[in-house]
Amino acid sequence: MGAPHLTLASASPRRRELLARLGLAPDAVTPADIDETPLKGELPRAYALRMGREKALAVDAPGCVLAGDTVVAVGRRILPKTESESEARACLELMSGRRHQVLSSVVLRAPDGTLRERLSETVVRFKRLCEEEIAAYLASGEWRGKAGGYAIQGAAEGLVEWIHGSHSGVMGLPLYETRALLKAAGFPIG
Repeated sequence: MGAPHLTLASASPRRRELLARLGLAPDAVTPADIDETPLKGELPRAYALRMGREKALAVDAPGCVLAGDTVVAVGRRILPKTESESEARACLELMSGRRHQVLSSVVLRAPDGTLRERLSETVVRFKRLCEEEIAAYLASGEWRGKAGGYAIQGAAEGLVEWIHGSHSGVMGLPLYETRALLKAAGFPIG
C-alpha cells in the first residue's frame, strides 16, 4: 500500500524545497486563498496556528492536506508580509540590534477532516544594522512578500547574529515538526 495522497496548500517554492528534504513531493499544490488579516488583539502564536488551520481547511483536495504559516513578531506585534520597500525598511529598522520571534505552524488535515498541528518557535537576533546594510538588503528585493521583510535563506542570513530554534522553521516549514506529522499519518519517511 502506497503513501496517502498529499496536497500542499501553499504557493511557496521554499516549502516544496523543504518538503523534498524529507524525501517527499506533493501530489498536488493548491494554494489556500484566505484572509490573512490578524484579528483584533490576536497574539502571534494564536495567529500562526489559526492561519495554518484555516489554510488546511480551505483547500478542497483528496487525501491529506499539508498547510503552514510563518509569522514574525517583535513582542506582541505581528510584522507584515512586506509588499512595499517602506514596509520592509520599517521591519528591518525595528528588528535591528534586537531579537524577534519566528512562529511557524504546520497543520496536516487527514482525509476524515481531522487536524493535527505543530508549532515551531524560533528566536532570531539581527546585528545592529547600519543604513548601508538596510539599503543593500532592500536593493536585493528578497524582502518582497516575506514575513518580517526578510528571507533567512538569502542575504539576510549574513545579518543574523544568532538563532535559537529551527532554521527550516524560519524558512517557512519546520522540518522536525513536519516530519513528525507526516510520519504519524503513514508517509514513507525514514
